[in-house]
Amino acid sequence: MIAPSLAEGYVTTMAIQAKAKLVAIVDDDDLMRSAVQGMLKSVGLPSQAFASAEEFLESGQQQQTACLIADICMPGMSGLELQAKLNAEHWRIPTIFITAHGDTRMRMQALRAGAVEFMAKPFDDGVLLESVRAALEN
Repeated sequence: MIAPSLAEGYVTTMAIQAKAKLVAIVDDDDLMRSAVQGMLKSVGLPSQAFASAEEFLESGQQQQTACLIADICMPGMSGLELQAKLNAEHWRIPTIFITAHGDTRMRMQALRAGAVEFMAKPFDDGVLLESVRAALEN
């Protein structure tokens, strides 16, 4: 549950929603995808969930995506590989990485490549929402 003081900060975020921009969630864990999508929905942010990096790329949603929340370790293409591919194709999408398997090297690689946040699972919902809001505003 989001504290009332945090919820008040999402008025700006909801104004950004009017631009019809999407928060994409890429994670191979069904429960994590559903939880993050439900959390975003609870504050009025449109989102779409994808079970893999490949599924996200094949969706054609890159142009509509204003913020990407991605796991690092997934079968097939990793979150870092997805970030590299998006960068190579000139899709500059603010990316927030969430991972249960991150280390300092991965964190530095992600941030150097332009990630806006790198969070360890389990993470605080309020911190994730604040990171999404900041990414959408920039």
